[in-house]
Amino acid sequence: MKPVAPKLAERSGSRPAARPLAWLWGPAFVAAIAYVDPGNVAANLTAGASFGYLLVWVLVAANIMAMLVQYLSAKSGLVTGESLPRLLGERLPKRQRLAYWAQAEAVALATDLAEVLGGAIALKILFDVPLVIGGLIVGAVSMLILSVQTRGGQRPFELTVMGLLLVITIGFTAGLFVSDVSWPETANGMIPRLDGTESVLLAASMLGATVMPHAIYVHSALARDRHGHQPHELPRILHATRWDVGLSMLVAGAVNIAMLLLAAASLQGVAGTDSIEGAHAAITDALGPAFGILFGIGLLASGLASTSVGCYAGATIMSGLLNVRLPMVVRRAITLVPALIILALGVNPTTALVMSQVFLSLGIPFALIPLVRLTSNRSLMGEHTNRRALTLVAWVVIALVIALNLALVVLTVLGWG
Repeated sequence: MKPVAPKLAERSGSRPAARPLAWLWGPAFVAAIAYVDPGNVAANLTAGASFGYLLVWVLVAANIMAMLVQYLSAKSGLVTGESLPRLLGERLPKRQRLAYWAQAEAVALATDLAEVLGGAIALKILFDVPLVIGGLIVGAVSMLILSVQTRGGQRPFELTVMGLLLVITIGFTAGLFVSDVSWPETANGMIPRLDGTESVLLAASMLGATVMPHAIYVHSALARDRHGHQPHELPRILHATRWDVGLSMLVAGAVNIAMLLLAAASLQGVAGTDSIEGAHAAITDALGPAFGILFGIGLLASGLASTSVGCYAGATIMSGLLNVRLPMVVRRAITLVPALIILALGVNPTTALVMSQVFLSLGIPFALIPLVRLTSNRSLMGEHTNRRALTLVAWVVIALVIALNLALVVLTVLGWG
């Protein structure tokens, strides 16, 4: 996917410094879609229905971690003018580069699997569309969304995805306003604590579904493609990026917390909420059909937006590590096949979605560790190198994220056993 931001700047006839600060926002809101994808929906609703307000603190902590990680990713693309996969591709020997690409591509496929499954579930909920047909529809519509970027440029693509993010926000938060949320218990849920093995597994799932490898890879490309490489404007662009990341992560965090509070207030103790379809049915019974429809629309927007961003991420990975650019139609078709096979085999879609999140956890170290190492490299980043305090905090965050994702994998495997 070719950068388009420099061409847009030329057509506008004005430098970014002349634009309002908010005009520079957008890339982080696209990356934020990864934080409200169907995997997050499943984890948050299950946590609220099973443990009430106990795990609110997990979402708050995850959101703070996400702000740091996404800013570092955007900064790497803005300072160097290259995506994170490209930076790695230039530094790895051929065999290591191919091995790294294989795991990153597997992560991209697992990401797309979860998002297509989520969209297919939404179409079944809303219109009783068979899951396989729903998967095909999600794939086709995501191609239309991606065509906005290839034909119209980066800004129209950002605005399209931001529009879907607004739909997601409305769909997943509307029910909160008619639910009997206990705000004292919500405040109590800010105190870090757990309650048994299942709560540990859910906490790890919530964190694991938050910091995702493809969001790290793609944000560096999104920032570069939007702003280009402009050293003379870098301080202003980085300042705008901090606001971009902060605000977008606040929106994503608020949506995730709203889902948990909705489940805690309306679904706690209700049978069948361990699947997205069951949670939708319980929301409809508790709050009425209108809120059930809004939830389904939010889930559909989540699947469509996240699978489009996931495909963008896959193209970024392949281009950066292999210097290969497949037509988006071809790439969309390739990544759609595994999801359609799983749906055709009759595998429980929610179970497959959870399994994909576990697999994604394995890719976390491969994205986070290089990110911190590269942004702490003075010869690469110059005056924008991470300060020692920031580097220390980043390594602590990485250690926590990796540990919790490993816990997710181990506990899930033991649970399956």
